[in-house]
Amino acid sequence: MIDEQHNPWTTLSSKEVYENPWIKVREDQVLNPKGGQGIYGVVSMKNKAIGIIPIDDDGYTYLVGQYRYALNEYSWEIPMGGGLLENDILESAKRELQEETGYTAAKWTNMMRLHTSNSVTNEEGFVFLAQELTAGETAFEETEELHIKRLPFQEAVRMAMNNEITDAISVAGILKAALLLQQPG
Repeated sequence: MIDEQHNPWTTLSSKEVYENPWIKVREDQVLNPKGGQGIYGVVSMKNKAIGIIPIDDDGYTYLVGQYRYALNEYSWEIPMGGGLLENDILESAKRELQEETGYTAAKWTNMMRLHTSNSVTNEEGFVFLAQELTAGETAFEETEELHIKRLPFQEAVRMAMNNEITDAISVAGILKAALLLQQPG
């Protein structure tokens, strides 16, 4: 039987090596599960990742395109952003949808919780399905130069399957929404 509560790692020491308003990086001296000494770098996020799959009454969704600095390439993604750790995730999702697309939604479904890269970060993400949309005004942040694309939801699924959408939260959310939307009830 597997003891899922047992941590086979031993932390010998820990020091913070970097911090900014979004992340904190620490370096731990560790003993690995086999007893060998090593280092482990951990990126702690100061926000929860919040993604939204908006679906309108015609079965269309909205993607957000932007140039991603860390990747040095353009990326099509679901609307998403950060919600402060202490904030309600649904309220953060509502804010992000309105900021990035201008839309508000009357119906919200929390579809998933995920960890984006659990070997190096503690980032926790959530993806919501937003339906019964009402158009409004966007409110882009200073760091955002966004383009909004309206397309049939099945086209977004195709893009995820063909590696045209590579953002992990977007791919996971789109594929889970595709499964949920084809199930009755």
